[in-house]
Amino acid sequence: MIRAFLPIILLTLSNIFMTFAWYGHLKYKSTALWIVILVSWGIAFFEYCLQVPANRIGHGMYSAAQLKTMQEVITLVVFSVFSVLYLKEEFRWNYLVGFVFIILAVFFIFKKW
Repeated sequence: MIRAFLPIILLTLSNIFMTFAWYGHLKYKSTALWIVILVSWGIAFFEYCLQVPANRIGHGMYSAAQLKTMQEVITLVVFSVFSVLYLKEEFRWNYLVGFVFIILAVFFIFKKW
């Protein structure tokens, strides 16, 4: 049972690193771009150290399409929290509507037809 959640845990941790690597620098716009790129690559290394095992472990239990769908939903949740708490951006109603459509995609991808 816990093995089924391991890919989800690893994907979540991976996405936290990824979000900081891709968007964390937006608070430091005065920092030279080459420094931001190097720091982002350094952070992304840890993202890959979690993402690759998540997919390797998860592929025995989930299809590649299911893993990708999980990853996208996790990415949106992590990014939403990040943008509100770290970047201090507003979460708008239309974002929620878009997320509902993505949840519908999850339903269709995971449904046994």
